[in-house]
Amino acid sequence: MCRPAKGNRTRPPPTPAIPPSETTDPPRMSSPPPDPAATPGTVLDEAALARLRELDPAGQHGVVVRVLATYETSLVRQLGQMRAELDAPRAKVLGDLAHTLKSSSASVGALALSRACEALEQRMRQGAQAQTHDVAELIALGEAALVAVRTILRG
Repeated sequence: MCRPAKGNRTRPPPTPAIPPSETTDPPRMSSPPPDPAATPGTVLDEAALARLRELDPAGQHGVVVRVLATYETSLVRQLGQMRAELDAPRAKVLGDLAHTLKSSSASVGALALSRACEALEQRMRQGAQAQTHDVAELIALGEAALVAVRTILRG
């Protein structure tokens, strides 16, 4: 058996310390909201949009436009309801909004909004208190999705 020479032993690199801010910051529902000026493809998942297009490949029935227009109308209404919750968020109201938005957002490809809604809905079901930052995050993600949908509809 060969032993490495004393000076040639390798040591594992030291484990970096976790900065205190990472251990004390409150958990966020999702990643930072997308830039509102981003292109629709960066806010809306292209695979989800492709699945919608497959429902009407020739575009004769306007399925994509109708689905996106319906989502736009619903999202505008729900963003208004969220803004009304900013000052004194109520868990029941936010949980219901998150439940409603979760699936419709996923179906049009607004996956960041859908994931944030799912996380908030679960927390509200577990008895967590609704927080202003939760509402603000949903609003930011919702506004980014709204801009992307409107870009597609009017583009």
